[in-house]
Amino acid sequence: MTEQTTVHRSGFACLVGRPNAGKSTLTNALVGQKVAIMSARPQTTRHTIRGIVHRPDAQLVLVDTPGLHRPRTLLGERLNDLVRDTLSEVDVIAFCLPADQKVGPGDRYIAGQLAELMTGRRRVPVVAVVTKADLVSRDALLEHLVAVDQLAKAQDREWDDIVPVSAKDGYQVDELESVLVSHLPEGPELYPGGELTDEPEAVMVAELVREAALEGVRDELPHSLAVVVEEIVEREGSGDHAKGRPPLLDVRVNLFVERDSQKAIIIGRGGSRLRQVGTEARHGIEKLLGTRVYLDLHVKVAKDWQRDPKQLRRLGF
Repeated sequence: MTEQTTVHRSGFACLVGRPNAGKSTLTNALVGQKVAIMSARPQTTRHTIRGIVHRPDAQLVLVDTPGLHRPRTLLGERLNDLVRDTLSEVDVIAFCLPADQKVGPGDRYIAGQLAELMTGRRRVPVVAVVTKADLVSRDALLEHLVAVDQLAKAQDREWDDIVPVSAKDGYQVDELESVLVSHLPEGPELYPGGELTDEPEAVMVAELVREAALEGVRDELPHSLAVVVEEIVEREGSGDHAKGRPPLLDVRVNLFVERDSQKAIIIGRGGSRLRQVGTEARHGIEKLLGTRVYLDLHVKVAKDWQRDPKQLRRLGF
């Protein structure tokens, strides 16, 4: 009698969809911890953030991308390029379509982009993920699932799977995880056990500041806000390991907007809003870095940076 060995799978899954389709929230739900920033504003994610799901039989590396959309600026074109480059390298794609919004032109545009990958020389499986299932009735959810199925058929394609989920209440999140894992190749762990993300700390810090800055502001600001961490340094003499006092980190961050009016929005009357942003972001940063933090925020104007190649490079795009 031969001993049966357990197959271990590992690989990359890309979450794609139009802006504000619930990709970052779903990434966090799958990983079990906040690794991608969430906002009610579209186009919040600017970096490819990986969340790592560890299981005894698999390691699923989630790639969260900016929303794939028809670009209107040079920044938009570069964000789309980032998504396409990512799609060509992953093992499975999760196409997120929110249940509370009808299938629209943006979804059809993405479906058309994915059609090539579904039939290319290196065929990439595509799982249609109906997000935000908790926001609609059962009948409306069933109606939406039919519309999502028809979306593939309109391209003469079939989704490899269709999974409705709710990241908010956990509905079918485990099921989606298993479905994505089933499409991964056999292989060893790609990252050491326990790691939740491979993003540099500075990128995570910038994202936490950006999330705090986007809360409760006008719709145009997300597209115009870039955050750059200048330095993270330990303040000399601030810690005492013998007494169990952790060191204090000085974290200096610049927030870039395109116009003076946007700078005024971020700062608020008498600096009140910027102080609020700093307080909210600092809590998340201290949790991330595991020590005390002094957060020093500065708001600067980089005129029309979304359309300026030099400024885009300087801001990391």
